[in-house]
Formats: sequence, structure tokens, C-alpha cells
Amino acid sequence: MLEELDIRNLGPIREAAIAPAAGMTAITGETGAGKSMLLSAIRLVSGGAAESSRVSAGADEAWAQAIFALSDDAVASEHSGDTNDAGDDADSGFTGAAAAVAKAHDAGVDPEDGELFLSRTVRASGRSRAVLGGKSVPRSVLGAIAGELVIIHGQTDQLKIAAAARQREFLDRVAGDEAELAAYRKAWDALAAMDERLERLRSQESSARQQADYLRESIDRINRTDPQPGEDEELKARRERIENAADIAQGVGSALGALDASQVNVDAADGASAVELINHAVTSLRAIRVGGTFAEQADRLESINADLGDVVFALSQELGDEGSVEDLDQINGRIHELGDLTRRWGPTLADVLAWRDKAAFDLEDLDASPEKVAELESERQTLYDAALAAADVLSAARVAAAADLGARVTEELGSLAMLGASLEVRVTPRDKADDPLGPYGRDDIAFLFTPFEGSPQLPMGKSASGGELSRLMLALELVAADTRGGADQTFIFDEVDAGVGGKAAVELGKRLARLARSAQVIVVTHLAQVASWADAQFVVTKEPPDADDDDLGVVTTIAEVNGETRVHEIARMLSGSESEASLDHARELLKESVL
Repeated sequence: MLEELDIRNLGPIREAAIAPAAGMTAITGETGAGKSMLLSAIRLVSGGAAESSRVSAGADEAWAQAIFALSDDAVASEHSGDTNDAGDDADSGFTGAAAAVAKAHDAGVDPEDGELFLSRTVRASGRSRAVLGGKSVPRSVLGAIAGELVIIHGQTDQLKIAAAARQREFLDRVAGDEAELAAYRKAWDALAAMDERLERLRSQESSARQQADYLRESIDRINRTDPQPGEDEELKARRERIENAADIAQGVGSALGALDASQVNVDAADGASAVELINHAVTSLRAIRVGGTFAEQADRLESINADLGDVVFALSQELGDEGSVEDLDQINGRIHELGDLTRRWGPTLADVLAWRDKAAFDLEDLDASPEKVAELESERQTLYDAALAAADVLSAARVAAAADLGARVTEELGSLAMLGASLEVRVTPRDKADDPLGPYGRDDIAFLFTPFEGSPQLPMGKSASGGELSRLMLALELVAADTRGGADQTFIFDEVDAGVGGKAAVELGKRLARLARSAQVIVVTHLAQVASWADAQFVVTKEPPDADDDDLGVVTTIAEVNGETRVHEIARMLSGSESEASLDHARELLKESVL
């Protein structure tokens, strides 16, 4: 909710700070006092156009700041995952304050102590600066964030609801069709991805076909060679043995002759081997009849002889395993083949194999053969049928909600001094021949408003005055709040009381107060019957300048009224005077204005 609004040098307002109530706040004051400047300040921090003419006379710049207090759930959404992976808010699943937190996070700013600070400076020269949480940002960022936190229903703001997208969003919010919409969007995304793939295949140019030929030939070359991971290193090791066969044979033979002459058929006359000598030493030690150290040493020598036996066996396996000259030629040829692959697609054979596998996948998209296109078109039809079925489920939820919404809003309008007025929410399937599916389903949604009995039914935004549209929006928000519960947003109503009086004014105030039970409501009003329902009331007053500041012109002040001060303001609004009768009437009105 809007926790505080600070203003400096904006029009006739030199300095003001407003802390609206969590429920309903009324902004009152005489006509021309400057109540519109409060809306100007809100629009300014919401990224609206900066007009240097709004800077107070004699000031260098105007400044406005809005501080929004966020619910714990909205702040927690910042840590619930990567909120921007989907790219837009419809996909992210966030709305209201949670969406504002996500957008602020994307801009590099997180809430501080559960608050977001949005400010805007407009210089007399015409330049402006937008700031979010102390960080300069494009004003479009302020607009995106404030758009999630504040909904303004004023004469110039009602046109937004005339947009088909806004009407669809509102209907979906009332319908509570998040699950159906999410299921459809999943099916639609799969269909859109397939359409993109098919389009890419169909629009291939010669360069793409050449790339496909290159991939196909390269894959075929690798498959013919059939490399195995690590094969080149094994072959190089074998080649090294063959090239050093003579040295290996001489060295191994000499070592075996010294360790165990029988392994190489060495004549015993040439001298005893190490194994024989150790065996002789063991026998000699065993012959000593005195135990102790002699037996221990004999055991150690036998252990050494066992190890020597293992070495002799291992070396004997190496004799005659070096391969022939013919083997060397084959190995060198294979190493050359593998080396050619690693030079092209390496540096290792594992890299070559990985490149081949990826190339095979890429080739599928580049291969625009009729068979491949036909295969994908068949897959596309399956995806289309699934998306169409999901769209039908979504449409059914919208149709049911549309009928209920129209009937309930029409009922509310009768209590808002708009007898004979009605709203029809029309959900129309698009013509299947023109491919009816879009990112949000297959429906055309239109809010058709009849402002009075006998009036033609026209699209919203083209069929009512600003005051009538404000009351229509109030009725819509009331039904939405009753249907879906509280909104984590601030609603601002301007001109909602235009053309209303008497009992209808009381009903209008009562409904604003009812909406304020589930959301923050700020209403700019000139009716005491509306203001009396507010939890807080601020009065905008024009004051003549001090004698020392005569060049500054009229100054506007804003002050909250309570107790008897508020009674006097309500009395002024009722009759333009503060007589005892007016004061008594004001006290009675305030007493009765309780839900």
C-alpha cells in the first residue's frame, strides 16, 4: 500500500507529506484548491510525462516521492526463485506487489525493510530524473513498478480499461483461471516453438543448405573412421614399443638372465641367477640349527624371492610382444587418420565425438527435406490440437465468469445512481479459419457498457463520462474484491462522485469503504457523504502568500483533519457553512458512516 507521499514545489504545493490510511482515505477541499496536484504527484512517480510548467514559480525543480509498504508475501516472492526467467509477468505467476518486487529486483533494487521508494525530480529546464530505491532508473521502470502497485481511476486513466488486453486481464483475475491459463500457455509455447522451427526450415537459403552438406559430410567422415575415446594414445604407446623393440628385447632378456636364467635358456655355466643365489642362501640359513635371527632372515629372503618371482613373470610376458614392421605400418596409418580428425574437430577424440553428436542434432534443423518438414508438420498438428483443447477449457472458464461479472456489476451500478446502466462482458471465439489461437487463448473479450436505459451498447471508453466510468470501475473492483479477495494494491478514484448526490452519494461512500476492507482506497471527492466513510481525511486548502513572498503567488497546503476539525470540514462540505445545524448534521453523518 501507499505508506507516504511527499511533494515539494509541485504547482501551488510548496511542501506536503501525506500518510494515507491502510483502508480508505478521502482528499477534500474547495474547487480549484489543488487536489489535482496529488494525482499529478502520483502520476509523476508512476513514470508519467514530466512537464516543467508544473514546477512551482521561483523553484528550480519539483520533486515527488512515494513510499510503498509491501506485504511479507510480496517480499518473500523475491527469494522464491528466479522471477524473470519467463520474461513477462503473465508467465512469472506474480501480480500486484509481488510483480512489483520482481520488477524492482530486475532493475537491481530490492525492498528495504519491506518498503519500496519511488521518486521523480522535474527540473524547470524540463529534464527529469527517476529514482528507485536510491538508484537512477529509466522512468519506464517506475511506470512498470507503480503500475503493479497503484490503479488510478480518473478521467484520463479510464481509457486504459478500453484496451482489449486490460479487459482480458481483468476477466481472468475475476475468473481465477490461473491454472487453465498456465496450462494453455504451456501448450501455446510448445506450439510457437514448433512454428519457429518450421519457419526456419522453410526459409533456408543456400548458405544453410551448404552448412547442412558440410555437417553431413563431416559426420560421415567421422563415422567411417569410427574413433574410440583414447584410441590414439594407446596406438602411440604401441608404436613406441615396436620402434624400440630391440632395446626392449635386450634389456628384458638381460634382466631375466640375471634374475632367473631358466626363463631365457641361459647356460648354467654362465653363472647362477639371483633367484638361485637367494634359494641357496635360504637353504644355508635353514641348515643352522640355532633358531632366532637366522630363521627370521631366511623368512625375509623367501619373501624377497616371491617378489622376484612376480617380477620375473611380468618381464617374461613382455618377451616377443613388440609386434612386426607390418603392425607398425598399420598403427602409423591409423594414428594419421585419427590425427586428421582431432586437427579438424579436436583437440581430443572425445571432442571429435562430442562435435559429431551435436552436429547430428543441428543437422536435423538444417535438413529441410520434404520428409523432415512433413514429420514436423505432423508433430505441429498434434501440438496445435493440444493447444486448442486447452484454449477451449480456458474459454469455458471465461464465459462462466463473464456472465457472473456482468450481472453483478449491473446490480452494483443500480446502487451507484446509475439505474438502467448495465455491463455485458462478451467472450467471442475467434474465427477458426484465421487460426484462432494467440498467446492468451482463442477469445476476443469486450466490455460493453450501457450508461442508461435506451442507450446503445458501446465499448467502454466510448460510452460514458469520466464520472460514470469511475463508478463503473468501482463496481468492477468491488465485484473483483468480493470474488477473489483482497488486492495487494492501492486504488485511487477521481471524479467518482460526479453527478451523484443524496442517498446515492451515501451508497457510493459505503461501497468505497467496502472496497477499502480488502485494499487501500484513496478518493478525491467533494461530497461529504463520501468523505465521511473514510478512515482518514486530508484537506487541500489555498492560502494567500506571505507579504515577504508575494511573488510566489497562491500556496496550497495539505493537512489531515481529525476530531472536531474533521466535523467542521464535513459541515463545510455539506452546506458551505459551519453553523450549529451543519455541525450537528456532520456529526450524525460521521456516526452513521460505519460498515
